[in-house]
Amino acid sequence: MPEEYPLSTPTSDERTLGILSHILAIVPGIGIFGPLVIWLIKKDESQFVNVTAKESLNFQITLWIIAVILIITVIGLFLLWILGILNVILVIIATIKTSENKIYRYPFNFRLIK
Repeated sequence: MPEEYPLSTPTSDERTLGILSHILAIVPGIGIFGPLVIWLIKKDESQFVNVTAKESLNFQITLWIIAVILIITVIGLFLLWILGILNVILVIIATIKTSENKIYRYPFNFRLIK
């Protein structure tokens, strides 16, 4: 899976916020709002948090778009569970890479927020 090292080593707080930006995305009731709030609050303070939260947010937006398309196509309704499993697996991988001070790039992602 694609990953990058940040230009500077993130602090412990930056790493924690990066991890939270990924893991909060799969918490029921929080979803897309976790990475959105972290990105909006910290985007100008930390390059590491900016990139990680934005990547997580873009991935969740991508999944929402795919889910809407699947719901519109009746056959796609049966594939929604695969999308959910894929989300959990990729978020766990991203969380692990972020805990290793790496910037994880999801394998498919519409990077709508630049």
